[in-house]
Amino acid sequence: MKNKIIYWITTGLISLMMLFSAYAYFTDPNVSAGFIAMGFKDFFRIELGIAKILGVLVLLIPMVPKLLKEWAYAGFGITFISAFIAHSANGDPFSALVMPLIALALLAVSRVFLDKI
Repeated sequence: MKNKIIYWITTGLISLMMLFSAYAYFTDPNVSAGFIAMGFKDFFRIELGIAKILGVLVLLIPMVPKLLKEWAYAGFGITFISAFIAHSANGDPFSALVMPLIALALLAVSRVFLDKI
């Protein structure tokens, strides 16, 4: 029971973070400006927002095969590492650097506990 609780709390937190960021990708002009300032084309922001929503669905729907869930974990992991690198290279403040690392840690705990439930 403890393993399921840890899994669902960490998976829920990651999912909420991804849904909030996807929403911001589609609605917040500051996020769009941030992507452009880092040298990304606008289509990448939209593509990444859609991918985050799809990844959340894959993680939250219990009947999705584990192999697909592993792809979602890998995609989110790459996203968090890439966000850390992009914010670091852009000279962004510490808060922008630490959030992807916190998300990566939560993601790792969720993935470990996927095997334990």
